[in-house]
Amino acid sequence: MAKEDVVEGAGERQEEPARQASTFAELGICAELVEACDAMGWKEPTRIQSEAIPYALQGKDLIALAQTGSGKTGAFALPILQELLEKRDVQHPFFACVLSPTRELAIQIAEQFEALGSAIGLRCSVLVGGVDRMQQVLSIAKRPHIVVGTPGRLLDHLTDTKGFSLKKIKYLVLDEADKLLNVEFEKALDDILKEIPKERRTFLFSATMTKKVNKLQRACLRNPAKVEASSKYSTVDTLKQEFYFVPSDYKDCYLVHVLNESEMLESMIMIFVRTCESTMLLALMLRNLGFKAMSISGQMSQDKRLGALNRFKAKECKILVCTDVASRGLDIQGVDIVINYDIPMNSKDYVHRVGRTARAGRSGYAVSLVNQYEAQWFVLIEQLLGKKIDQRTVDKGEVMILKERISDAKRMALTKMKESGGRKNRRKVGDDEEEVEDDSHSKRSKAFKKPRRR
Repeated sequence: MAKEDVVEGAGERQEEPARQASTFAELGICAELVEACDAMGWKEPTRIQSEAIPYALQGKDLIALAQTGSGKTGAFALPILQELLEKRDVQHPFFACVLSPTRELAIQIAEQFEALGSAIGLRCSVLVGGVDRMQQVLSIAKRPHIVVGTPGRLLDHLTDTKGFSLKKIKYLVLDEADKLLNVEFEKALDDILKEIPKERRTFLFSATMTKKVNKLQRACLRNPAKVEASSKYSTVDTLKQEFYFVPSDYKDCYLVHVLNESEMLESMIMIFVRTCESTMLLALMLRNLGFKAMSISGQMSQDKRLGALNRFKAKECKILVCTDVASRGLDIQGVDIVINYDIPMNSKDYVHRVGRTARAGRSGYAVSLVNQYEAQWFVLIEQLLGKKIDQRTVDKGEVMILKERISDAKRMALTKMKESGGRKNRRKVGDDEEEVEDDSHSKRSKAFKKPRRR
């Protein structure tokens, strides 16, 4: 696929904003699905649902842009389920295919489809890497209505699983479409598009969208309606954003200072770092300091990733250290704070990261630790958002008093990682028993306390 950028243009038209509907019934959603929405706690449509669902029910292709946490999954799931309901007298296996760039997001999408369709016997299959293929083959054999997957694993099944075909699907959905249209998914997406019918409905949903005309044309959108429930790269008004300018050698001290400030509130916190190795190192260091922290990264097995994510969702641990694998689309209830320990080199990733908090109208806080080498990237983020982010300052002495204790904790973490490295032949990095919370770290160390202000 070509790498040209586009959202405006090439046969696409900007639709007039729809009036914000007060109920799902007002949008044309049937009574059974309205009840399902009520059961999920969806009392009224979000803005993207109000604007996108009417066009979808009219049979139009869609390009939909909305802030993360604004209800995009419901905006494409409800029209698909409604058409399935209208044809309930006919069996429609493999009715829709939803593509996601990450495994966790695919699983989350499938869970929402199953919850909305529970009363109508909806069958859904999740095809992602890191999971036993035979289990997925058995799931496919049940002829599900909805297939949700990542491009690579879906293509594997289309190629190798006997009897599996998407040649009769009616809907194709690309969630986090800007990511799926990037070069890393290019070949898999091209090959998938060759295996599905051109006569279908196509929905592209994302929180950010770059200009990729040729790729959208390849996806065969038929004069799509474009709806924007937000400006292209915006964050919600209920999100407070700040940054610290920190010396690169003392970023850990500033991180712990922020955590100390936050811990009084029993906050749920996501810390984003750049590399998989950093997630484990930082989580081990924080546990050595008595924080309840776990890590999640692409180097962990899928079972370990889901286990850590579920423990965080259940509030068994308060801090999740992660790479950008957790920044895309995941709806984790109750995240209070997002900390950018490493500033993302791609400015759009910042929007997705901070979108893990301040979701569905709630307030949230995002703080970035910016060193001298990352300042240029942070300026680009501000330019993307079209606004300046407030700088926060702190007495350097109050932060540096933490240095010795943090150095010891990091040294212990590095030693533990070296020991784990000797077992690489038996397990992946990040899959060691340290991902299970140690009882000795269930309480803050008495030797490590927040310094008193004078």
